[in-house]
Amino acid sequence: MSDRTMARQVLLFICFLSLSSALGQVSYSIPEEMAKGSLVGNIAQDLGLDLKRLKSGKARIYTGDSAEYIELNKERGVLLIKERIDREALCGQTTPCALHLQIILENPIEFYSVTIEVIDINDHSPSFKRDEMRFRISESAVTGAVFVLERAMDLDVGINGLQTYLLKPTDNFVLKLQSQADGSKLVEMVLQKPLDREKQEHLSLVLTAIDGGDPQLSGTAQIHITVLDVNDNAPVFTHKIYKGTVIENALKGTVVTTVSASDLDEGSNGKVKYTITNTLDNVPELFEINETNGEVRVTGNIDYEKARHYQIHAQASDDGGLTDSCKIDVDVIDINDNKPLINIMSKLTSLSENSNPGTVVTVINAQDPDAGENGKIHCSINENIPFTLKSTNNNFFSLVTDGDLDRERESEYNISVTCADEGVPSLSSSVTLSLQISDVNDNAPVFEKSSYEASVQENNTPGLSIFTVRARDADFNQNARVSYILEDSSVNGVPVSSLVSVSADSGVIHAVRSFDYEQIKDFQFRVKAQDGGSPPLSSNASVKIIIQDQNDNAPQVLYPVQSGASVVAEIVPRSADVGYLVTKVVAVDVDSGQNAWLSYKLQKATDRALFEVGLQNGEIRTVRQVTDKDAVKQRLTVVVEDNGQPSRSATVNVNVAVADSFPEVLSEFTDFTHDKEYNDNLTFYLVLALAVVSFLFIVSIIAILSVKCYRWRRERMFYKSGANLPVIPYYPPLYADVGGTGTLQHVYNYEVCRTTDSRKSDLKYVRPCSESIISLDTSGTQTLTHAQRERLNFDDCGDQQKPPSADWRFTQNQRPGPSGAAATPEVAMGTGPWPNPPTEAEQLQALMAAANEVSEATNTLAPGTMGLTTRYSPQFTLQHVPDYRQNVYIPGSTATLTSNQQQPQQALPPPQAVAVAQPEPPKAAQTPASKKKSTKKEKK
Repeated sequence: MSDRTMARQVLLFICFLSLSSALGQVSYSIPEEMAKGSLVGNIAQDLGLDLKRLKSGKARIYTGDSAEYIELNKERGVLLIKERIDREALCGQTTPCALHLQIILENPIEFYSVTIEVIDINDHSPSFKRDEMRFRISESAVTGAVFVLERAMDLDVGINGLQTYLLKPTDNFVLKLQSQADGSKLVEMVLQKPLDREKQEHLSLVLTAIDGGDPQLSGTAQIHITVLDVNDNAPVFTHKIYKGTVIENALKGTVVTTVSASDLDEGSNGKVKYTITNTLDNVPELFEINETNGEVRVTGNIDYEKARHYQIHAQASDDGGLTDSCKIDVDVIDINDNKPLINIMSKLTSLSENSNPGTVVTVINAQDPDAGENGKIHCSINENIPFTLKSTNNNFFSLVTDGDLDRERESEYNISVTCADEGVPSLSSSVTLSLQISDVNDNAPVFEKSSYEASVQENNTPGLSIFTVRARDADFNQNARVSYILEDSSVNGVPVSSLVSVSADSGVIHAVRSFDYEQIKDFQFRVKAQDGGSPPLSSNASVKIIIQDQNDNAPQVLYPVQSGASVVAEIVPRSADVGYLVTKVVAVDVDSGQNAWLSYKLQKATDRALFEVGLQNGEIRTVRQVTDKDAVKQRLTVVVEDNGQPSRSATVNVNVAVADSFPEVLSEFTDFTHDKEYNDNLTFYLVLALAVVSFLFIVSIIAILSVKCYRWRRERMFYKSGANLPVIPYYPPLYADVGGTGTLQHVYNYEVCRTTDSRKSDLKYVRPCSESIISLDTSGTQTLTHAQRERLNFDDCGDQQKPPSADWRFTQNQRPGPSGAAATPEVAMGTGPWPNPPTEAEQLQALMAAANEVSEATNTLAPGTMGLTTRYSPQFTLQHVPDYRQNVYIPGSTATLTSNQQQPQQALPPPQAVAVAQPEPPKAAQTPASKKKSTKKEKK
């Protein structure tokens, strides 16, 4: 910077310096690009502050968020440049450009504003964005043609900014400047003289931009102008339509065809450029044309299935913009590049094994987008399966069953359908169909064996598992679930289910009870296996159970017979030789096999040297010659033992008499005593029997006394209450009305049940023989004593049998119970002997029938009197008569029978009615047989 410039800046600084102490604000103006540390102004003097005040007040500068370009020197009280200030960087094109800062003092707090304006200096020259500008102008351009030039840019402002432009040389063009609203200028280049390419093909001009600073600064740009030849001839194609072919899937770069055009112009006007002008389709993506030679090449994927024909529009143009066009027709040749496409229209995932042949399983559609032979399709399936493929119409195929299906043989089929075209080479595609064969119950369970045989030891525990039968069903799931059933049969008249049982799920055969080989050695039955299908199928198998013997039976001695009542002895003469057969012990064992093999041994003998027993046959023979010294009485104990494990045995005592005559034997054996062991056992059993009999006798006495006491207390209760027992009607049906009044349909006979006067509390029936009609004691308040009853019985009946009354005549069918079933005519007519008295069951039946008859008859009577004649007591009304349909008193018992099952049985309360005696028919003369029967009854 020159001295003149510095003096100007200082003068400008002094001129623009202003101070406003009243407002506490100071403004300074400084040029940009001042050096660091340069003085801005004496702030202490301008604000009227003492330097001590700056120090004591801790004066500082606050600039906010802006950069600190200014600093305060508190020692001198001046503002200095801290950083170099570039106005263009700080404010750009904004004017004026100023810095705003505050000076803050403390103790007391004071605040002063300082504004520093930055003055621009001409430190930037104008410049162009591009150093060169190029134009192509035809030689036929008219005078006055305007060409807009690029403007220059100057960062300075004001007078230092861009002021004007200069263009050199100006032979053909002049510069035209136009002021804009924003203060800028539009630079235009105007043609003032026509161009001649033949004279000058290229022009070079210089554009200069100048600012208004001092000194002035400037910038330049080069303008290159190319003069174009006039194009007066357009290119022309040799053919308007070109034809070509291309193979599908041709490689990129394959030449389809070549077009050609010519231009009569020279130079650039005669140079032809070829382009494709298709815009509405994808031809530019599939084909390209060489700009210079016109070759049409493949650039994309040619697919016959997408397009079989393409039409390309080509254009030839020269540099002058003149053009010509033609059309290229391209045919695509198909190749076999597509496999048949198989579509599953509908399919079944499972098929029942009992499906009929011809059942449709799947419908498929096959398509091939190729043409001609390449698009013809034929389909097939894998062999050796019961299916076939039928063609229905155009490329539709049906997969149908071609035979019987059996799930047990094949439960699933993987059917591969292959479709191939007729191209060369042929292409094919396939799909696999999975078909499940669903089960039907077409297989019955099959046993592993048709017959089974098993053995079990006798005396087994009930519930023992004997063995297991197994049956298998080839079906699936529920149809293959086998249940085992024991078929009904009998073994020796006993149901087989009482011997064995079969587990329905596992087929395990269990013994229901313990078997006894001696009762049943083997038995057979059948087990049925049934599946869970619907309807179920079944099969059966025969099972034979063999009972194996155990040694559970001891041998039984058949001879000699053991009897405690008499002594049996074998007689051996004294003249018997060696080997004399005394007797033979015969024994059997109900077991079998080795358990039944018996052996005989002599356990004890009076003279062991005299006899021996055959081990296998049980024969007792003499071992030596019998002598006179041998005792007459010989006692042998023989043990019979079987061969089982463990073995069982039995003993037998054999009495042998060594004598020549029977009297001698008899005299010797009269005092033959039993064994002490046998006597001890007999004594024990006798004592035990005596103790049991004594106990039962005492119990019986106690029971009898208890019953007697109970009856006695019951009689006492009746005596105190003074009540009479209820009257129970007993009558045969359809009796004749002997009263003659016509009030009742029948004559009702009443039988009185009452206690005797004795302490025995027996019940007796009053049996008057002189009267056959009903009589009532109207008093109803006294009970006959025992003596009066006996006297009444003897006075009325006596011992003489009287003929039956005419009132008791009724037919055999009218008598209730079997006792009225006498078939003799005399009895039917009432002249013969009276039949046997009814049994207790017949009496009970008659009582029940009588109660029902009374109920039925009561329903037909007038209310309140039961329809009785005047000879009956007036007080005998319905309210005094109990409902005998519900309660019936049984003589000799405290129980009451009831016909109403909804009402609990209870003892009848004693009604206030008179005791009535029912006549009883006279007894017939007893025969010897009847006497015996009566004697037995009396004993009972």
